[in-house]
Amino acid sequence: MAVDAVDSVSQTHDPVVTTPYGAVRGRYEDGVAVFRGIPYAAPPFGARRFRPPVPPEPWDGVRDAGEFGPTPPKPPYSEAFARLLADPVVPGDDCLNLNVWTPEPGPGARLPVMVWIHGGALTRGSSAVPVYDGHAFARDGVVLVSINYRLGVEGYGLFPDAPPNAGLRDQLAALEWVRESIARFGGDPDRVTVFGESAGAISIGALLASPRAQGLFRRAVLQSGPPETSERDKVRRMVRRMATRLKVPATARAFAAVDRALLLRTQADVARLSSPVLGGPAFGIVVDGDLVPRDPMEALLAGGAGGAPGVELLLGWTSEEYRLWLAPGGLLERVDRLGPVALAGAMARCRCGHEVPRGYRAIHPRAGTADLVGQMVTDHLLRVPLHRLADARPSRTPAYVYEFAWPSNVPGLGACHALELGFVFDTVEVPQAAQLAGPGAPQELADAMHAAWVRFAVEGDPGWQPWDASHPVRIFGAGAPHTVLGPRDRELALWDAESGRPGAPLSSAESAPSPRPRRPRRVMAVRPSSWPPLPPRAGGGRSRP
Repeated sequence: MAVDAVDSVSQTHDPVVTTPYGAVRGRYEDGVAVFRGIPYAAPPFGARRFRPPVPPEPWDGVRDAGEFGPTPPKPPYSEAFARLLADPVVPGDDCLNLNVWTPEPGPGARLPVMVWIHGGALTRGSSAVPVYDGHAFARDGVVLVSINYRLGVEGYGLFPDAPPNAGLRDQLAALEWVRESIARFGGDPDRVTVFGESAGAISIGALLASPRAQGLFRRAVLQSGPPETSERDKVRRMVRRMATRLKVPATARAFAAVDRALLLRTQADVARLSSPVLGGPAFGIVVDGDLVPRDPMEALLAGGAGGAPGVELLLGWTSEEYRLWLAPGGLLERVDRLGPVALAGAMARCRCGHEVPRGYRAIHPRAGTADLVGQMVTDHLLRVPLHRLADARPSRTPAYVYEFAWPSNVPGLGACHALELGFVFDTVEVPQAAQLAGPGAPQELADAMHAAWVRFAVEGDPGWQPWDASHPVRIFGAGAPHTVLGPRDRELALWDAESGRPGAPLSSAESAPSPRPRRPRRVMAVRPSSWPPLPPRAGGGRSRP
């Protein structure tokens, strides 16, 4: 990024803010001050490769912050997914950067702050995705921050000679930058809401339970991702498979000597052996005894300081998330053709008996095999733990639960994974949002959903009743948003029964006592690091306006 001397004429027309490391010049765009590509940590290469982030070098003069900064190294999406998901690449090493949209760039404003952590299975994505434009949040009185963090083997490789969870450590460093710097951009460091989707939500779950992140945010939004960690052996196997193909030792030192483009190609090749639905080795957050001292779900259910008792939560999913994983490339049809074989695979993935698929078939008699598999895996891996997390919140810091149910206008996608993002950011009109939503996405739905997120950041209440024993879920779909009581209870009751089956595997999280005297929600032992699909909304719930 170019650094120049202070120019009084430029300061007259462009906003300039002084950070702890130097001044940055942004741009006014439609009445909003926008700063892009501000470094919050030094470039993570050379001697800093695979190491925890360190502060950036201070600079003299005013650093231009008019364009997005470099994006972390990542392989491209496959052709089928690239048609649906935008993932721009900005070359350069200074990839640990963030962006700020603010209506009032000055220390006196003290506005609420929202920090966006993007998804992408911890291997793809960046803050430069056009759908994540923060203008609408700033327009509505919120300072919006979006961040980059290391991905794939650079951020989540497990090596004997380097600390794990480098990408999560990057996120912590970005939140520390926000704590120290955001007041200068008009934000209130005591009113920070973190929100993220998919891998971003999983990351927030880990940060919620991390002692080192305490006090850095007041509220959290988890979209389509529960608190979880990956089995260390699964992550090690990814690194070992890459090392075998590269013919190098499975160490950070050896990987750092490999050409970066070759490392990305090898990572992409190895990742083809894994499936978000059927599991397998994958990069993910691991328990490290430091930033992640224990499984986040266990910590959050156990309460105490590790349960983030003072953090208000907004949790949810889309109705048919699995369609993003199965529809591209015709996988829905292939799973339907496999029939009983696919159901057997889902049972193995979920480690459940025949009673669970039989129960789903009874609840959804017209569903095809792909829909049943998607529903089973999604409920098992996402809705069950999120229900348990909502159950465990103390009444003084309630949780709110939503479901995004509007089906995409792209044939076959339905209300799929990530479809809600353009509505949350109020960016349904940008071409990249239309890749997933198709033409004619309803602006009134974007108005309602975006307003709920803003209200949660400002007041801690998105506008509907908090979670209680009646299991209220706010549905954002066709027509006006409305609340349904217990729309998934019949399916989730199957997992309650399954967890009591003799010989059924129990994770350590399942043995933790629930802080509330409600029907317990069970979490099974399998934990993926990339996010699986979600099922269609079950019927039978009671509507409430």
